[in-house]
Amino acid sequence: MEEGIKIMKRNKRVSSNSIKTRLVGNFIFIILISVVVFEALLIYFTRYYFYNNVENMLTNQIKTSSDFYSKYFSNVPLEENIIDHVDVFWQQTSAEVQIVDLTGRVLLDSVGVEYKNPLNSSDFHDALKGKKGVSIGKISYGRDNVMTVSYPLKSDNEVVGVLRFITSLKEVDKVLRNISLIFISIGVIVLVIAGTIGLILAYSIVHPLREVTNAAELMAGGNMKIRIKKKRDDEIGRLTDTLNYMAEEVEKREEIKNDFISLVSHELRTPLTAIKGWASTLSRVDSNEKEIFDDGLTIIEKESDRLTVMVEELLDFSSFVSGKITLKKEVTDLSEIINYIEKQMRPKAVREDVHFEVNCGELPLVELDRDRIKQVLINLLGNAFKFTSAKGSVTLNAFNEDQSIVITVKDTGCGISEDELPRITEKFYKGKNSKAQTGLGLSICDEIIKLHKGSLTFISKVNVGTEVIVKLPLEIKNAGVS
Repeated sequence: MEEGIKIMKRNKRVSSNSIKTRLVGNFIFIILISVVVFEALLIYFTRYYFYNNVENMLTNQIKTSSDFYSKYFSNVPLEENIIDHVDVFWQQTSAEVQIVDLTGRVLLDSVGVEYKNPLNSSDFHDALKGKKGVSIGKISYGRDNVMTVSYPLKSDNEVVGVLRFITSLKEVDKVLRNISLIFISIGVIVLVIAGTIGLILAYSIVHPLREVTNAAELMAGGNMKIRIKKKRDDEIGRLTDTLNYMAEEVEKREEIKNDFISLVSHELRTPLTAIKGWASTLSRVDSNEKEIFDDGLTIIEKESDRLTVMVEELLDFSSFVSGKITLKKEVTDLSEIINYIEKQMRPKAVREDVHFEVNCGELPLVELDRDRIKQVLINLLGNAFKFTSAKGSVTLNAFNEDQSIVITVKDTGCGISEDELPRITEKFYKGKNSKAQTGLGLSICDEIIKLHKGSLTFISKVNVGTEVIVKLPLEIKNAGVS
C-alpha cells in the first residue's frame, strides 16, 4: 500500500512532463515549422512575382529605347545624340534614365543627379558584356529600394554605352508588406486553430489514459475490486481489458490463497484432533483392553492416511499453480494400467457392495505419464465409489476412437446438479453435497489431462448417475518398442 502511495505522489510530481504537454508541444512545434516554411516560401514567391513583373516591364521599355537608338542614331556619337535627341531615351518610360559611357561616367541622368565617381555596379558591368544587367538595392540619393535594369547601346554591333532605367520599389514593397502581414495573420490563426485541435486531440488521448493510470495506481495500492470502464476499442481499450483481466486474476489468486489457508487450517485440524485425542486415550488405556486399543489404532491409521492424501493433493496443487509440474512421458500399454487399477479398486467395490465392471479393448501404444494417469483414474473411480450407494454400479471402459484413446468412468450414484456441473473442476470447490476433503482432486485431474493435451468431460443427472469421459490423443512412438 505504501509503495502505491509513493508511486502516485511521484506521478503527480512529474505531471509537468506529462504526455499531454509533450504531445501538444510537439504538435504545435511541427505545425509552427510547417507554417513558417510555407509562409516563407509563399512570401518569397510573391516577392519574386512582383519584382519579376517590374523587371519585365523595365526590360521591355529599355529594349525598345536601345533598339530605337541602334536603328536610327547609331551613326552619330553617343554624346551628340544625348544633346540632340535626349527625349528619345526617356519617352518610353516613367523611370529614372541614365546614359553611361564605357568608362562608367554618367553622361545623362533624367532627374539631374551628378556622379563624381564612375559607376561600378554589377548591372553596368553585365551591360558592358552585351547582356542585360539587373540589380536591386538602395541608392545614395534615396531611402527606398530601387530596381536598376541596364542594357547596352550598340553601334555596328559594338557596345558604345549603357542605358540604365531606375525605378523605385516603394509601392511594390508596400504591397508586399501588406500581403506578408496577411500571410502572417493567417499563419497565427492556423497556429491557434492547430493548438486548439492539438489540445482537444491530446485530451481525447490523455483523459482516458489518465483514468487508466489512476485505476492502475489504485490497483498497485491493493484495491483489486476496481474496474476500468472501456470507452473505445483501441490500444487504450486493450490496455483497459488487460488491467481488468489482471485485477480479476489477482483477485482470484487472492481468493485461492485465502481458501487454501482456510482449507488447510480446517481440514488438517479434524484428523489431527482425532489422532491426538486417540493417542492421549491410548496412553491411558490398559494393555488388556484390546478392543479399545485396536479401535484407536485403526482410527489413527485411517486419519493418518487421510492426512497423507490431503498433503499429497496440496503438494500437487502447489506444483500445478507454480508451473513446476512436469510429465515423465514414456511409451505405455494403457491396458496394463487399466488391469492394475482394476486389481487395486476391486477390494473396495467388494467392501462397499458396488458392482464394478471393467471393459478394455485392444489399445495401441501411447506416450504418457503412467503415474499421473493412474492418479487420475484412481481419483475418478474413488469419487464414483464415494457417491454410489450399495447395490449400485461403477463401470470403467477404455477403447480407441478417432486417433484418441477414450476412458470413461460411469456410476449410478447421486449425480451432480446442472448449476454445479460447470464448477466441479474449480480449485477448492466441493459442491453442496460433496464428501470431498480438499476440493482439489478433480482440479488436479483436469490439469493432468490438459498437460497430456487431452480433455476431461462430465455428464451427470441428479439421482441417475455421472459419466466422466477422458480423451487422450495418440502420440505413438515405435522407436525402441519391441
